[in-house]
Amino acid sequence: MTIDHPIFNQSIRIIQSKLGHTGLEPLQQQVLERLIHTTGDFAIKPFLQFSPSACEIGISALKSGAPILTDTKMAAAAISPMASRTLGSNIRCILEWSPGKVERGLTRSAIGMRKSWQELSRDCLPAKAPLVLIGSAPTALEELLDLLGGGANLPSLIIAMPVGFVGVLKSKKRLSNCSYPQIRLDGHRGGAALVAAATNALLRASSQID
Repeated sequence: MTIDHPIFNQSIRIIQSKLGHTGLEPLQQQVLERLIHTTGDFAIKPFLQFSPSACEIGISALKSGAPILTDTKMAAAAISPMASRTLGSNIRCILEWSPGKVERGLTRSAIGMRKSWQELSRDCLPAKAPLVLIGSAPTALEELLDLLGGGANLPSLIIAMPVGFVGVLKSKKRLSNCSYPQIRLDGHRGGAALVAAATNALLRASSQID
């Protein structure tokens, strides 16, 4: 099945020629290429980190029908076209659970993560546990890690690429010290477009793997 535009394929060939040998596994390489295609930034490679078999775990969950939970509507919108062309994955955003106003010291993203995870993970079999994508809100990542540390059901995969300066490095460092399956972009880089690009790479690969 052809799911990519010829211009995209040409761009990937150019990226591959400039990257040369990376030492990454094939699925990891596809994620990296997609991130570079999205940003035009070859300098992100050293910051991209994968736990063992992270890509394979994510693809297996997606093919089993796992939903995708994002921290922004922008990421959800960027994933939706690829999901519709491949697995038809159910995509939800934590902001669906967020209140209009929050108490001082809290964030809508943290509250949305708490409420959404309590609902979405409650009845999921481990093989269909949601994939969690964080591209904007480090407080959502911190809240998820608090929940998991308290015994909440685990996601199948965490793709953590929050962007910015406040709380970002701390949240990524905390995740790096956990054994949960993860794809992580260290440093200050990140964003909805990048976390969506990584997910789209997995969705694309899922349509090509039996």
